[in-house]
Amino acid sequence: MHVYFVRTNRIHIKDMANESKRNTSFTSKIGLIMAAAGSAVGLGNIWKFPYIAGENGGGAFLIVYLICVALFGLPLLMTEFFIGKRSGKSAFGAFRELSGNGRWQWLSWLCMLTAMLIMGFYFIVTGWCFNYLFEAFRNTFDGLGTEALAEHFAAVASNTPRMIGFSVLPVVLTAAVLWFDVNAGIERLSKILMPLLLLMMLLMAGRVLMLDGSNVGMRFFFQTDFSKITPRVIMEAMGQCFFSLSIGMGALITYGSYMPKNQNITATSIQVITLDTLVAVLAGVIIFPAVFAFGFDPAEGPQLVFVVLPAILEQMSFSWFSSVLFFTLLCIAALTSTISLMEVMVAFICEASAAVRKPKSGHPGRPLNRHQSVLLTSAMTIVLIVLCVLSMTGKTEWLTIMGHNLFDCFDEITSCVMMPLGALGMSVFVGWCLPNETLKGPARGTRRTKRWFGKIYLAVLRWVVPVAIMIIFLNSLGII
Repeated sequence: MHVYFVRTNRIHIKDMANESKRNTSFTSKIGLIMAAAGSAVGLGNIWKFPYIAGENGGGAFLIVYLICVALFGLPLLMTEFFIGKRSGKSAFGAFRELSGNGRWQWLSWLCMLTAMLIMGFYFIVTGWCFNYLFEAFRNTFDGLGTEALAEHFAAVASNTPRMIGFSVLPVVLTAAVLWFDVNAGIERLSKILMPLLLLMMLLMAGRVLMLDGSNVGMRFFFQTDFSKITPRVIMEAMGQCFFSLSIGMGALITYGSYMPKNQNITATSIQVITLDTLVAVLAGVIIFPAVFAFGFDPAEGPQLVFVVLPAILEQMSFSWFSSVLFFTLLCIAALTSTISLMEVMVAFICEASAAVRKPKSGHPGRPLNRHQSVLLTSAMTIVLIVLCVLSMTGKTEWLTIMGHNLFDCFDEITSCVMMPLGALGMSVFVGWCLPNETLKGPARGTRRTKRWFGKIYLAVLRWVVPVAIMIIFLNSLGII
């Protein structure tokens, strides 16, 4: 690595990526795109996006969401990829490597802590998905109405042993994938899961669009009533954009560090965002026509997938197959995100353990290998899951924070504080603290990439993105 200091104290970095390149990386462009899209695609697309859209006017929300994805999501996605690819390191070492000092190391720890807390509650929601898939196979929902399904969901969520078991199951499955090297585990499985997810969603969408009255749901989702675009809709769309793309927790920095040398950041980011948005739109195409066809309210909220959808699926012909298909694709979407969440921790632990120096000699200690890091990450995740599940029983007051259980606290603090703060820090770090030479990275790599794109990227990253994040941050705290 060649680092030169000039009088203005700016840092110029050359060939950093080549000299600090990881020993492991994705072996193909399509492998990285599928893995990164899998990181972004998750329950935020299939579970959260439809009910947020339903609560905020359908088509009005969709048009604002698409604008937010293009205006804020793309620059931030490119920024995380750039940090990882240029440094060749995970969130732990990337900021120190690029800045040449430890002033930005707090961002590394913020990414790690964000990913860890998200795992605490995300695996529980994933456990709900696996539980419902198991029950779909058993045809448990046969004959149950929405009230009975709401009571059933409450009973499932309060069954501590059952929830711990079904939440630990995806931890084991995720750890089995991460046990292998990046190309043998994450890349290989992503090439299978993402196409399978898209195929299953297309099948489900085709099935739903055959229902009588489905056209009403399609009009609700795609027909824009501009009078419904309110400040609240804009805030919700901006927040969902950051949540859906998994921005601000270091997952895409880690994947960027595995990026092949000849892969263009801009093209990859556009492809990842396109796939992520396609899945979100397909989720709306699956859910809203079904909701309207059977006379339900599209603004049902978080219970839409676990209460309303099972009731709808039971009223459809071939109900057993439809239920199994839907909850299978929900589980696949969840797993593609848990893999990237745990990989943040695994890569972080590997690099952090290598950076620890022996007290007497001052030389680096023996780093933990991948297998040890996977086991340690899995153990920490299971502990967090158990604590979150116990806190939801209402019988453990010592596991509450200001009257809220750990599940709600982890969800709230990561979505409303930590992820926006991480995204803000990254935009300021790349936009203001790195030299202009490094800022050419995200927009350079193909002949078709024009110079004006880099200038727009830099302007948006420096001015538009920080202002947007600050507005989201203040809105989530109730200040504005």
